[in-house]
Amino acid sequence: MAAPESRGPGADARLDQETARWLRWDKNSLTLEAVKRLIAEGNKEELRKCFGARMEFGTAGLRAPMGPGISCMNDLTIIQTTQGFCRYLEKQFSDLKQKGIVISFDARAHPSSGGSSRRFARLAATTFISQGIPVYLFSDITPTPFVPFTVSHLKLRAGIMITASHNPKQDNGYKVYWDNGAQIISPHDKGISQAIEENLEPWPQAWDDSLIDSSPLLHNPSASINNDYFENLKKYCFHRSVNRETTVKFVHTSVHGVGHNFVQSAFKAFDLVPPEAVPEQKDPDPEFPTVKYPNPEEGKGVLTLSFALADKIKARIVLANDPDADRLAVAEKQDSGEWRVFSGNELGALLGWWLFTSWKEKNRDRSALKDVYMLSSTVSSKILRAIALKEGFHFEETLTGFKWMGNRAKQLIDQGKTVLFAFEEAIGYMCCPFVLDKDGVSAAVISAELASFLATKNLSLSQQLKAIYVEYGYHITKASYFICHDQDTIKKLFENLRNYDGKHNYPKACGRFEISAIRDLTTGYDDSQPDKKAVLPTSKSSQMITFSFVNGGVATMRTSGTEPKIKYYAELCAPPGNSDPEQLKKELNELVSAIEEHFFQPQKYNLQPKGD
Repeated sequence: MAAPESRGPGADARLDQETARWLRWDKNSLTLEAVKRLIAEGNKEELRKCFGARMEFGTAGLRAPMGPGISCMNDLTIIQTTQGFCRYLEKQFSDLKQKGIVISFDARAHPSSGGSSRRFARLAATTFISQGIPVYLFSDITPTPFVPFTVSHLKLRAGIMITASHNPKQDNGYKVYWDNGAQIISPHDKGISQAIEENLEPWPQAWDDSLIDSSPLLHNPSASINNDYFENLKKYCFHRSVNRETTVKFVHTSVHGVGHNFVQSAFKAFDLVPPEAVPEQKDPDPEFPTVKYPNPEEGKGVLTLSFALADKIKARIVLANDPDADRLAVAEKQDSGEWRVFSGNELGALLGWWLFTSWKEKNRDRSALKDVYMLSSTVSSKILRAIALKEGFHFEETLTGFKWMGNRAKQLIDQGKTVLFAFEEAIGYMCCPFVLDKDGVSAAVISAELASFLATKNLSLSQQLKAIYVEYGYHITKASYFICHDQDTIKKLFENLRNYDGKHNYPKACGRFEISAIRDLTTGYDDSQPDKKAVLPTSKSSQMITFSFVNGGVATMRTSGTEPKIKYYAELCAPPGNSDPEQLKKELNELVSAIEEHFFQPQKYNLQPKGD
């Protein structure tokens, strides 16, 4: 997102310079006319919003509203971004013209500015083809995970996905994958960002996207990649005969996104009867007419139509993808008649247990365990750690975000290790390491096979989750956030935690809860390590402190990279045998209240609590 701009004579001069360049370079009549209109009206306020600051290119690429100006996603900013990315790749890879890149897109569109994911993808392809670089451009919408899959599968040098995932309808984004099939990490974001600044003027053929249609450098990978993805997916089907016989019914919603056809195909690949699709949400619709936010992580509000259909056809399980189908939410009808939406951590526990159990059945040799790994992000549940400790495989945690898990998984795979599973609490799952990113298509069908298998034992997903907690220890989680728009206040809050007694010491307790260890990934401090240095990478540009408590509690406070939020993630990890979840929930709630009161101090810092 764009950084806030400063005011004053210098800022006005910069604004005039930016708008003048825009008038020279923009060939999209809708965005050009919109800017001309603002200039004619003398609407400085709106012009500042559009031109005050360029979108910042980070490790997640770009994400911003569609509209005119350098702070928004539009034809010109896509051209500029792609020119920078192209020059950066040319420097990094001497064989870029032999290998090429892949580009795909979701179904987003913004008629008032003429922007759409498909249009942006074509302009990006034009940039590369004009420089003699082969482009594998999907001819139609695809799930985001198909881009990293294509990079790895065809051994390409990079991938671009035009999507804003589950953001509001006016937004779009530009997501970038490196030649290892994982999202980019630093320092590539800084290198690309600098290259964008150095290549702002559109190249001679930048606007002429008709030139790609007859170019021998344009390839359409849709049919072959579709086929190869589902062939690869079949290797993760463990109970084909159960799938053929099962009477478990599923409802699926793609929330007006790209997922429908792909999840249907995934079920066929597993010999499962394809799920019943929510008719009002089955087809792509950039207006997302039936939901307030197109994000299944929001839970029941997004799933209302799914529950109604499931009740009507007597289905017990609902599967929901976000609009670019890289995330998955699962809900199950309980005997009480209530619907239970599993949290990202709960589904992570179920899928992790399932993938390990299935692997163990195929691999009877216990010595193979020493090369088996699972990963999760540092703010996700530690349930995989508990399973790993008991079963004898390796568990590693990474920084937040699939870019870290994808890159780490690739390192492990290159060392000959087996990465069975990776997940993050924000409903992201990597069940099949042929995609080094979260994948809601594979996660949907693997969840369906798990449910079908459990049904043969007369078990529900909820019952199996309870069995996992009984065997490996209850892991109860609670996460929320406070809203704070002022960066200085956020800094003060975290600095206060680093100087809790006024003398450069972190707190030793939070209310009645004694602290056993502290890790600060902003400063690189970790008092659980012999040298007091954190093992995970640190970043001064974001705030993140993790507190471990004597009672088995773990709480992380961190700033969001994309929103004005200070988030917290708390978990109580009980050893196996402590099976009173209600008592554990009560204790976690008390711990969270203490953290809010003593560490966040919302009154002192004027923080807004999360709205419902």
